[in-house]
Amino acid sequence: MMDWTDRHCRYFHRQLSSHARLYTEMVTTGALLQGDPRRHLEFDRAEHPVALQVGGSERDDLGQAARLGARWGYDEINLNCGCPSERVQRGSFGACLMAEPALVADCVKAMLDAVDIPVTVKHRIGVDRREDYSFVRDFVGTVADAGCRVFIVHARSAWLHGLSPKENREVPPLRYEVGHRLKADFPALSIVLNGGLLTLDAAEEQLAHVDGVMLGRAAYHDPYLLARVDRRLFDADAPVRSRDEIVQLMTAYLRREVAHGTAPRHVVRHLLGLYQGVRGARQWRRQLSDAGVLERDGAEVLLRAASLLASDPALRAA
Repeated sequence: MMDWTDRHCRYFHRQLSSHARLYTEMVTTGALLQGDPRRHLEFDRAEHPVALQVGGSERDDLGQAARLGARWGYDEINLNCGCPSERVQRGSFGACLMAEPALVADCVKAMLDAVDIPVTVKHRIGVDRREDYSFVRDFVGTVADAGCRVFIVHARSAWLHGLSPKENREVPPLRYEVGHRLKADFPALSIVLNGGLLTLDAAEEQLAHVDGVMLGRAAYHDPYLLARVDRRLFDADAPVRSRDEIVQLMTAYLRREVAHGTAPRHVVRHLLGLYQGVRGARQWRRQLSDAGVLERDGAEVLLRAASLLASDPALRAA
């Protein structure tokens, strides 16, 4: 979710669900320790619970990055062992780390020694053609021995040669049964399933076998599905906010951000899918994507775009 789940996106998603745990985009240890930490770590306190996802393979650097994340107030530090991009392959981290479980265990131990908050691992179920169950089982077992208690399992293998990152999200087959088997073999661990879950029905079906589910692109492209998460998956009694209410809340946020120098496009790009599946969605996206409209309407762009749709009865009832 690099370049997607930034702080503006997370604030927006928090307006839809009070209980879902939010994750940052992956931030490398180099960016945190040698760049501008504020740029990568700043977040609104309304985002809690929120986890910082880091990428790297040097134990000392990861320990420092975890300490930095805890100091900024994150609730969890997540080590990415699943990203298959060429960039992470050149840096020998991400999915490459699955081939080195002892190294990952050492890194996790260094991170746990540095902080008092949970350190978790997100990983694939295989790398290239190493797809037998024993491979991921031994990876999880080795890292668990170092103290990791939560594993987020993207239920596809990562094919590092011959596939793009996009193809790696689509071509290797989904094998949810691997996550189910991990939970059976490691009942004391929390196993969270990720990959290809597009609806709350699909998520609920998997929760019969594992401890949690992670939604990625489905929640980004159709964010309003998060509005039903609290009631359906967390048994919360709070009313579901309407899209109109979300627009009002995000307009207040946008006004604050613009007053501090943020360009409106950096916020509104995350709301393009708010009306996904509703009549008028195309017009909504067109308004928020038009540079001229953004320049003209500024912090009021969400309200004005919504007002163009207000005469549609289907939207008034949404």
